[in-house]
Amino acid sequence: MPELTNPYIGLTPRKMNNEELARAIRQDIIAEHDAVALYEAHIDATDDEVAKAIIKHIADEERKHVAEFTALLERLDPDQARLGAEAYKEAEQMMAGVMPMETTQIQQPETQEQDGAPAPAGLTVGSLIGG
Repeated sequence: MPELTNPYIGLTPRKMNNEELARAIRQDIIAEHDAVALYEAHIDATDDEVAKAIIKHIADEERKHVAEFTALLERLDPDQARLGAEAYKEAEQMMAGVMPMETTQIQQPETQEQDGAPAPAGLTVGSLIGG
């Protein structure tokens, strides 16, 4: 399992400001998602139904923690809240078929022709998923 970045070089002699706390909360969200993936692997690796039920309950608690941390993150970082709300609406529209997924362009760095080959065409979400 990869080692996550430690947001603390050492013990800090002061309280974190909201920006620093938001950064730490992002790490906490990553850790919760990582725990869910680990617990799901444990569930897949056993036939013991009691163990599966207990581990699933624990994984569900971690999912709740993700939601709680996300709510806190949005309070600490108003841009995160705004961008998250925009992304949620866009995703809902795409899933409902109101906004074609192909219209969402992915920014590509400018590339020049090399060895006579044309520069790659711009990617879209649709092209990445085979659309």
